[in-house]
Amino acid sequence: MSKFYSGIYKVLAKPVRWFYRAKTYDGEKMPMEGGCLVCSNHTGLHDVIVLAACMKRQPRYMAKKELFKIPLLKQLITALGAFPIERGRADVGALKTAISMIKSGEAVTVFPQGTRYKGIDPKETKPKNGVGMIAYHTKAPVVPVYIRTKKHHTAPFRRTEIICGDVIMPEELGFEKGGSEEYSRAAEYIFSKVCALGDTHKENK
Repeated sequence: MSKFYSGIYKVLAKPVRWFYRAKTYDGEKMPMEGGCLVCSNHTGLHDVIVLAACMKRQPRYMAKKELFKIPLLKQLITALGAFPIERGRADVGALKTAISMIKSGEAVTVFPQGTRYKGIDPKETKPKNGVGMIAYHTKAPVVPVYIRTKKHHTAPFRRTEIICGDVIMPEELGFEKGGSEEYSRAAEYIFSKVCALGDTHKENK
């Protein structure tokens, strides 16, 4: 963690977890060092905040490019670990940034669905190829994470469960030469592991 992020985390993580009634399951499965790709379903704008408060290492996120045009906000979200992505198209630059960060030992969080699906079961959505592309070019461990909450939408004072799954190693993804077909197949595999976590730990509810 950067000193700035560490200071913010110490002050705000616990209150944020209380505010969202957040509970983490199997958090020890998250690698505490080395580059990795964290993949989660996406229920709403609050996901980033809750995930950050529940992770014990600093996550890096893609954030829409427009946010970086707002004075002061740009400096804040950059310091918190965000980097820009142009939504609505395949932003190769953002993907290259994510790849570079993972190779340098960062934990980059990606939402395979590509956008928020408020109120929709993630099993009914499809992942984008970008997550497969990042996995191929980094050959880094992939950590599936499921955000489980009522009505598939994070909201204040609504119980939110962050469920971490077993790390997916590069060899599981069956890459050979890369390309869109392999990226798509890897993305589907990764996201299937994410969605499967939604059916775990229900005995603790």
